[in-house]
Amino acid sequence: MRQEGILRHAADRLIGLVPTLLVLITIAFFLIRIAPGGPFDSEITPPPEVRANLEAQYRIDEPLLKQYFRYLGDVVSGDFGPSFQYKDWSVNELIARGFPISATIGGLAMLLAFFAGTLVGVMAALRQNSAVDYSVMGVAMLGISLPNFVIAPLLVLVLAIYGGWLPASGWDWSWQRMVLPVVTLALPAIAYIARLTRGSMIEVLHSDYIRTARAKGLPDRVVILRHALKPALLPVISYMGPATAAMITGSVVIERIYDIPGLGSYFVQGALNRDYTLVMGVVVFYGVVIILLNFIVDLLYAWLNPRIRYDEKQ
Repeated sequence: MRQEGILRHAADRLIGLVPTLLVLITIAFFLIRIAPGGPFDSEITPPPEVRANLEAQYRIDEPLLKQYFRYLGDVVSGDFGPSFQYKDWSVNELIARGFPISATIGGLAMLLAFFAGTLVGVMAALRQNSAVDYSVMGVAMLGISLPNFVIAPLLVLVLAIYGGWLPASGWDWSWQRMVLPVVTLALPAIAYIARLTRGSMIEVLHSDYIRTARAKGLPDRVVILRHALKPALLPVISYMGPATAAMITGSVVIERIYDIPGLGSYFVQGALNRDYTLVMGVVVFYGVVIILLNFIVDLLYAWLNPRIRYDEKQ
């Protein structure tokens, strides 16, 4: 019965994704059109007839509403159109080129953050108000406070320039070039997940069913791993949905610092050059990823927390 309720909820959420995505596309489309400048504005202004030919070629000389509905039709068919600035490249090809790089770095960073943050948070919770707890939370607060654009140069300075152990920038799919961007992305997430895990684990450890499990003589390892860890991860799972989407779709700062040709770099270049189709394609793709990951988080939440029932009318 509970599984049927979860499946029914999943179907309802999938149907609800369509209007959410439609609102996202509509807002992004008109915002980028009303922004100052255009895709063919540069230091060297083309002659009026050349500009008119370019606008006709990309069909941006049509009425705005006509462009909007045509773009909706293209998105439904999976076509984000040609890029204005990257000649002979479509937006689909640029996304297919940049997303695997961003997804690899972001996925590895999130895996590292999840396991390291959970481990550190559990250790701090089990030693509440001890030196270990205070030290871990102090370091975690420092990790949350320091932005990526501060952490990245420090890591480059220590590990690449002074130590010479790792390359400072560039990309070629070797593990050596992945270490610095992955660690830089993961450190703030490790700190945040550690704090979430600690707070949630402390609350769970004071629950009645944990006291009952310990009263029955169960070892601490069994109590923690089998009874306490799963409910303690609920806040972490909620955080990981949007955090994972942000990581795997490309961190603009990280990709710029480490000279990585990921999705974030294309988005920045598209925004600077008023590449309408590229910006829209990345925004829509990013929105789909966020929506799907939040959908997955909902399902994981129901699996981790048996008290959540979707088969009952609220």
